[in-house]
Amino acid sequence: MKTATNTALRHVSSMTHRIGLLILLLGSLVISGTAHAVITGTTGVNFSLTAKDGHVSMGDGATVYMWGYSLDGQPMQNPGPTLIVDEGDTITVTLNNDLGEPVSITFPGQKDVKAVGADSEGFLAPEAAPNGGQIVYSFTASNPGTYQYHSGSNPALHIEMGLVGAMIVRPNAANQAYDSPSTAFHQEYLFLLAEIDPKIHEDVEAGLAPDMTRRRAQYWTINGRSGPDTFFADGIPWMPSQPYGAVARTHPNESVLMRVIGAGLDMHPFHTHGQNFRILARDGRMRETVPGISGADAGISDFTLTVAPGQTYDAIWSWHGRGLGWDTLGHLPGDPCDPAAEECDVLSPDYDHGKPIPVSIPEQQFLTFGGFWSGSPFLGQEGPLPPGEGGLNLDGGYFYMWHSHAEAELVNFDVAPGGMMTMMIVEAPGVAIP
Repeated sequence: MKTATNTALRHVSSMTHRIGLLILLLGSLVISGTAHAVITGTTGVNFSLTAKDGHVSMGDGATVYMWGYSLDGQPMQNPGPTLIVDEGDTITVTLNNDLGEPVSITFPGQKDVKAVGADSEGFLAPEAAPNGGQIVYSFTASNPGTYQYHSGSNPALHIEMGLVGAMIVRPNAANQAYDSPSTAFHQEYLFLLAEIDPKIHEDVEAGLAPDMTRRRAQYWTINGRSGPDTFFADGIPWMPSQPYGAVARTHPNESVLMRVIGAGLDMHPFHTHGQNFRILARDGRMRETVPGISGADAGISDFTLTVAPGQTYDAIWSWHGRGLGWDTLGHLPGDPCDPAAEECDVLSPDYDHGKPIPVSIPEQQFLTFGGFWSGSPFLGQEGPLPPGEGGLNLDGGYFYMWHSHAEAELVNFDVAPGGMMTMMIVEAPGVAIP
């Protein structure tokens, strides 16, 4: 009992330090605009990856032994490098294997994948031999969309250990997910969902054969990080094996492309606060009633995406603020409206331009302040705050939590907050999103 109590206290203590660091750095993120509007990844047609081992850091301060793919000469990554290629290109991926068992890469959704230098036939793909083996895969990226790649050798164990990554095939048209204007977007973000059972990883590190039948996840991740580490920017130096953050940002009425991947072994209900999303495609194939003509007209609107293992999804999310009954930008009745910067009542009669808040805001002594409260209910504005309150929202954005809708997945080893959780920030018109 004493050991279990001490372990829990260490997790809570580590989480406390983590959240303190997060408060400082997230404030810097919001001020400086270091969140990305284009997905971070590796572009080109020739990629050299190495399967190797290493450790990753969880949101409660614990470290976990992992396997992963890396760019040659760099640390193991979780997830592997995001490969960004163009439609129609011939892609070559060289896999070097530094692990002590055969490893491969399979590319779901890609046709006619060829392999040269195969050591043996794996379960789903030809393998690279242990301890120095090499294999070269090639294929033509025929269809735009969001895909994953993963080891096809002993896939249950290898996917659990982290041998997964994302691949994005861009269409010929810029700022579209597919070859249709109905898939146009302003910003795009990757949400690669996975989970970790640390007992399996401990057994593998110790050279033991893990019992996969007793697998029970204790960490849930987005882009290889568990909350609150998901809030940190890309490429932070103290997480070299987890280079990808997960915070998203947009402006009112803009379209955000959500690229969501079920990269683990479990199903996850990914919930977006603020607005519904509209599904454009699944598994790299656009949802269209008339192929090549109708565009993504068969997509459905929802607020929770059921992300199945091995599947990928493309969806558009947009926040407009209409129907609230008041003007979120804080115009007074009769104030001019700039159609170039915001949606006005002349463009959409149901937009609440120039309407005041229909209630009286209570005085400060009757309010409880969160860290993301700017002091004003209006987008892009600040208001008075008591000393020591707020401070993480100097641009006056609206913060919406995006997270798993499974309660158990919002913790790190049973300690909250954490898990599969990040933020969408709706910024005022004029606030830069790089």
